[in-house]
Amino acid sequence: MSRVPINVVLVAPQIPHNTGAIGRLCVGLGASLHLIRPLGFMLSANAIRRSGLDYWPHLDVTVHDNWETFLEATQPVQLCFASTKATASLYDCPFRPGCCLVFGNEGEGLPSVFYTRYASDLWQIPMPGEHARSLNLATAVAIVMYEAYRQLRVPSL
Repeated sequence: MSRVPINVVLVAPQIPHNTGAIGRLCVGLGASLHLIRPLGFMLSANAIRRSGLDYWPHLDVTVHDNWETFLEATQPVQLCFASTKATASLYDCPFRPGCCLVFGNEGEGLPSVFYTRYASDLWQIPMPGEHARSLNLATAVAIVMYEAYRQLRVPSL
């Protein structure tokens, strides 16, 4: 795992603009980004470069062939899964330094097996509005990252 307090994990992301924006956010917060295949785009895509601007070369990014190889390579200290299907509030997640914030893809969310395998590690972003089912992936990642940093009292970098 990286030396930074947060790791972002995207499971089978589909939209390059979201991944580019998340990469830019990771650079800004000093976090690592882990991408789990299959990816819905090529990493060399112009869309990633446009969203990530000139930050992408500074990003600590690793691509893993699948979930199991990610677990073997990183041996995470904590897994925190963000999902609209979770019942526990993000505000109650006890983030630890080195945690991995895990997000599913834009169309399907997390793989269904995660809901049983990691049931106690699922967290939902509170959304009191009545008409939205979910948030944009990049927006959700930003909210969860900043809540983790707030709880961990990460100083300005």
